[in-house]
Amino acid sequence: MKLLSRLLLALLVLTGSAHAVERIEKSVLVLAGANAGFQEARYGDDGKLAVHFEFNDRGRGPKLDASYLLDADGVPTHIDLKGVDYLKAVVAETYSRTDDGVVWKNAAEDDKRALAGSAFFLGLTQVPEDSILLVRALLKAPAHKLPLIPAGEASIHKLASTEIKGKAGTQTVDLYAIKGLGLLPDFVWLDQKQRFFASYSGWSTLIREGYEDAIKAIGDRQEQEERQLAETRASELTRNLASPLLIRNVRVFDPPSGEVVDARAVLIDAGRIVSIGAADVASLDGVEELDGGGRLLMPGLWDMHVHFGGGADGLLDLASGVTTVRDMANQVDTLKALIDGIEAGKDIGPRIIRAGIIDGKGPFAGPTKVLVDTEQEALDAVKMYKETGHEQIKIYSSVKPELMPIIAKAAHEQGMRVSGHVPAYMTARQFVENGADEIQHVNMLFLNFMFDKVQDTRTPARFTAVAEYGAALDLSSPPVRDFIQLLKDRQIVVDPTVGTFEDMFLGRPGVPGPGFAAIVDRFPTTWQRQIRSGAGGLEMKPGQQALFRDSYQNMVNMVGVLHRSGVHIVAGTDNLAGLTLPRELELYVEAGIPPIEVLRIATSGSAEVMKREDDYGRVAPGYVADLILVDGDPTINMADIRKVRTTIRGDRLYDADALFRAVSIKPAPKPKREVSDQGRNGPGAL
Repeated sequence: MKLLSRLLLALLVLTGSAHAVERIEKSVLVLAGANAGFQEARYGDDGKLAVHFEFNDRGRGPKLDASYLLDADGVPTHIDLKGVDYLKAVVAETYSRTDDGVVWKNAAEDDKRALAGSAFFLGLTQVPEDSILLVRALLKAPAHKLPLIPAGEASIHKLASTEIKGKAGTQTVDLYAIKGLGLLPDFVWLDQKQRFFASYSGWSTLIREGYEDAIKAIGDRQEQEERQLAETRASELTRNLASPLLIRNVRVFDPPSGEVVDARAVLIDAGRIVSIGAADVASLDGVEELDGGGRLLMPGLWDMHVHFGGGADGLLDLASGVTTVRDMANQVDTLKALIDGIEAGKDIGPRIIRAGIIDGKGPFAGPTKVLVDTEQEALDAVKMYKETGHEQIKIYSSVKPELMPIIAKAAHEQGMRVSGHVPAYMTARQFVENGADEIQHVNMLFLNFMFDKVQDTRTPARFTAVAEYGAALDLSSPPVRDFIQLLKDRQIVVDPTVGTFEDMFLGRPGVPGPGFAAIVDRFPTTWQRQIRSGAGGLEMKPGQQALFRDSYQNMVNMVGVLHRSGVHIVAGTDNLAGLTLPRELELYVEAGIPPIEVLRIATSGSAEVMKREDDYGRVAPGYVADLILVDGDPTINMADIRKVRTTIRGDRLYDADALFRAVSIKPAPKPKREVSDQGRNGPGAL
């Protein structure tokens, strides 16, 4: 019996040792300074890996479980992923590699192909650990490059190392840049054993548990590298206009007048428009010349709803003809640093107007550190934003209704505008009557008439309720007409961001919405796959497809009704920088607004709202030379606004095609042009 007991004890010890070799790596997701989720990766010594990832962002956020079988090099040969995505749609994805090929299946794809040699599969939906598996595979691969499945190629190189401290001690971590996944390199931090340490951005950071205090250290080091890359791009892609510039042979569109005047020459100097004359004006000493090639010269566009993140955002904006943006929520210090870099010529980007977000405390608080629960906290928040150069307050969904008028009054006393989401348990009418100047997102107007169905709008119910009931709202009914009259009488501005909802309401697995249809072929292959998958839309119950489409169409119709009723509209995207603004403008045309008027909305109309109409938004002497040359005529065909060729931001000139190439996007196709002695249709020397 003693021998048997010793054998059993030895077996238990061996069994315990087998389990003990399982390596558990846990990371926490910090969103705007608050813990919002985590990832736990369990590596077994048998090549198995199990990962759980979840986070909460205002009631949204994924909850995913992934299991892997890894080969000797740590590359997945089998993946099984289940859970829900950011908008709570069900996720089920599998991948397997055999001796002669690969096969994978998800909600949008069911594919297989022959494969020989090394390659790495990118799941349509991923957990963060997927990137770490790719990093380790790249580090082992010849020349640190690997083909990707279904398409593309990734590469990696080391940028920097730094020493950090945490609860588990001091260690050295390495920063790597991965190319081939996005528009610019992706960054990731590994420890000396090539295990995940952190993935940092100004908005959110996933970092190894116990090292949360190291976020600033790795952030500062990564941002140093990003600034160096930005300075290089700015130096290579910016043409500083040190001398006066005469732009010959252009058609001039001045939005306030609505007129297009042919055969003009525009002289600019020191960042402002000096004169507009005939195209054959005599050459001037010391003046550079640019042949406009008969293109349309108009003011730069404004995007009135962005969350500027630096990196590719600035290049995408200027390449798309967006010269001014209004940032509707950001981290105060992060945004200031980005603006300072752009204005100093060390980065590329538009002019940025700041709006500061205020939210209430609670489980659905927005991604901001500025959370208020009391009157004094609200007053302090307004004061802080005023002192840091913000011109507007954006109230968010968790602000207590009783604090909303206090915030509005304090902001107005400071000369600031007030806008936002309608807070939970308030109607849009109450929001206006309590001092708002502007409302973000057209769905908030619809919710004004659904208060009996949804009052807590902090969650995705603010989308799903409109999807389910929006089609039934009669825009000509007395309650709607009365509410719109209130908006007009109070001179309320509406920032509808209607394009943001297009793919959300219309996209479904395997059937993408039309939002990116006109530009999808220009993106890198990894992005094309995501766009074409239709992923990211609201989950639909059987038979709801037509209902969601009708509800979305009613949202578009609402934009037209607002405009025809005299309500001031501004064009904002709340979406991918630059490239999504043309779709927003196309939807306004679809809503019945004439193209010329839509262009006015996106230029001089926006400048007017932000009290800059005396300097911006026109092609006229004395105005700031924020100008774009367009290959086509968006005053007739709004789709032509995607054909920006040259962007001038005051005293800086940019070639749009070069900007797009710098972020791995193909330039807009050039139209066939007939050579003309007059040059109107001739090739431009740009």
